[in-house]
Amino acid sequence: MDAILTVTKETLKNQSTITVFHLRGWLDSKIEEHLLATAREAYNNGERFLLLDLAEVEFLTSAGMRAIQKTYKLFTPVEDRLKVAHIKLCNAPEQIHQILGVTGILLNIPDFDSLQSALDSFNE
Repeated sequence: MDAILTVTKETLKNQSTITVFHLRGWLDSKIEEHLLATAREAYNNGERFLLLDLAEVEFLTSAGMRAIQKTYKLFTPVEDRLKVAHIKLCNAPEQIHQILGVTGILLNIPDFDSLQSALDSFNE
């Protein structure tokens, strides 16, 4: 797998519209701004619920975690923090899931084992 991150965007309709970013590659300092720019564009286009599919993320650094945290802050209004998850994760490989857990990101951003379970959780 390449060290370059690619983001494939998909919009799914549930009870609300959910934007899915399928991430592939390395989530590191070289791509931090790319992910943030893609997230900002989606947010500026009116998208309010985001799911990051991490199935094909091979490598995650502190810069990648920072990009996820900044995306969380962009999509989650201050008054909704700790109440409503506007951003969720799914399909994180075990080593990525462990890193996210140790760093505390999973305290604010839920992670699901599958794309479908993550999508269903937006209806709860």
